[in-house]
Formats: sequence, structure tokens, C-alpha cells
Amino acid sequence: MTLLKWALIALIVAVIAGIFGFSGVAEGAATVAKVLVGIFLVLALILGVLGATVYKKVT
Repeated sequence: MTLLKWALIALIVAVIAGIFGFSGVAEGAATVAKVLVGIFLVLALILGVLGATVYKKVT
């Protein structure tokens, strides 16, 4: 959940920077948010698959 929290913070920074006209900062923060969400999704998928396979082996 910490990874998603940082992604949300980066997204908020991007929106606020975009409102005030700092397009470079907004673009960078949006890129960081996209990367963090992508990493979260990949890790969640991997852990979900591992959890399902380990669960099947235990039961």
C-alpha cells in the first residue's frame, strides 16, 4: 500500500503543478506516478499467482 500512497502523492503533485503552469514538473510527477502504479500492478500479480500456487500446495 505504501507504493500506491507514493503514486497518489505524485499524481497530486502533478495535478497541482499542472494547475499552476509548471508543465515540466507536472510531466515528471505524472511519469513517476505511472511507473509506481505499474510496479505495484506487476508485484500484485506476481504475489497473487505465488499465493494461489502455494495455497494449492498447502491444502
